[in-house]
Amino acid sequence: MTDLFTSPTYKKIARDAPLAERLRPTSLADVIGQQHLTGEGMPLKIAFDSGKPHSMILWGPPGVGKTTIARLMANAFEADFIALSAVLSGVKEIREAIERAEMNRTNLNRRTILFVDEVHRFNKSQQDAFLPHVESGLVTFIGATTENPSFELNNALLSRAAVYVLKALDENALGEMFDRAIAHVGANEAAASNAATTSPLTISVDAKARIINMADGDGRRLLNLVEQLGVAVEAQSITEVTVAFVEQVLARAAKKFDKGGDNFYDQISALHKSVRGSDPDASLYWFCRMLDGGADPRYLARRLIRMASEDIGLADPRALEITLSAAEVYERLGSPEGELTLAEAVIYLAIAAKSNAVYTAYKAARAFIANDESRPVPMHIRNAPTKLMKTLGMGDNYRYAHDETDGYAAGENYFPDGMAKPEWYQPTERGLEAKIHEKLARLRALDSKYKP
Repeated sequence: MTDLFTSPTYKKIARDAPLAERLRPTSLADVIGQQHLTGEGMPLKIAFDSGKPHSMILWGPPGVGKTTIARLMANAFEADFIALSAVLSGVKEIREAIERAEMNRTNLNRRTILFVDEVHRFNKSQQDAFLPHVESGLVTFIGATTENPSFELNNALLSRAAVYVLKALDENALGEMFDRAIAHVGANEAAASNAATTSPLTISVDAKARIINMADGDGRRLLNLVEQLGVAVEAQSITEVTVAFVEQVLARAAKKFDKGGDNFYDQISALHKSVRGSDPDASLYWFCRMLDGGADPRYLARRLIRMASEDIGLADPRALEITLSAAEVYERLGSPEGELTLAEAVIYLAIAAKSNAVYTAYKAARAFIANDESRPVPMHIRNAPTKLMKTLGMGDNYRYAHDETDGYAAGENYFPDGMAKPEWYQPTERGLEAKIHEKLARLRALDSKYKP
């Protein structure tokens, strides 16, 4: 059988393909990054060496090799490679893929690798359509997704496929890919000019670092940037690439950020945890990362208000006031001026005394009430605006706190009859709550001494 990557058809297509396609690895050993999966003794290496393909979900950010690994598996097992995009495909395309797989097995005795890109975009019923064919072994299913499979894919499909997590390419991996791409571009230029040596083009260390930074962990983006750079160099007859030239000819791509995806929620989680951890610099970093990625500042303002209540509470009530004021200022000024005020709130929240005592008490009270009976209000604290209600005993024996010593009716019970006092709110000894803690301890001591 003709090798997928050496066939005349593939070679013809490759000549006109983007650089990212021309440099697509032809063996697992050529894959850059993902050594935790492709290295010796690692899951994918074992799968390739075993001769027994299995269904899998490849979960990771864009441009890290998901499609490449699927293609390599098809080539390694001499399988027919059928690629579907969940964005463009529907029931018709799924049916045609299954029919082709059946023909492969019946007439050609050949395996079928069915690759579904962005599989998370298929709805649950479309995902269900694959189950019997994965179960029977008609197809080896490979799904690629940038979203958490636990939330986006059927449990039935997940139970039939191994989930492999691919990582964004680090600086070293992108550097290796950059060198490979530049060598390829240089060799092509030399061949085109019948030169004996590669292009004399030189690239400064800083320029290389800037391009790698622009790639933002995405190998495909890096190769596209190198290709754009090559076009600009040829058009302007440049022999040395500097940072200034890179900034001039390469468009700055948006950072990885999906307002409805995992990356969004991972970053807001990082911001929240940095504030909770009292690290102002980390808090500011994640706040600015989200702004840079296109997050709505109003959304961030709402999250900061939540943090002020959940993680600071009464340890520093000013935190809520400052955050609310910052949100209001943003509404008046808009971007970018109003973002500075939100940044001020972020830093204040990070350095404020922390307490989740209010949050914990609230959750405990809600949980108790959700599972408890509807207890009646005790007679002595009911409202009695009419003579009849007073005759019935409503409001009898109520002790008006302001008439008591120190304005506190020691020993008074405000809970329903027969209900034990739960003491949900347990103030910390940080910030203002330290004084609240002291006061509650004193009041409870008075309660214990009270004799009616």
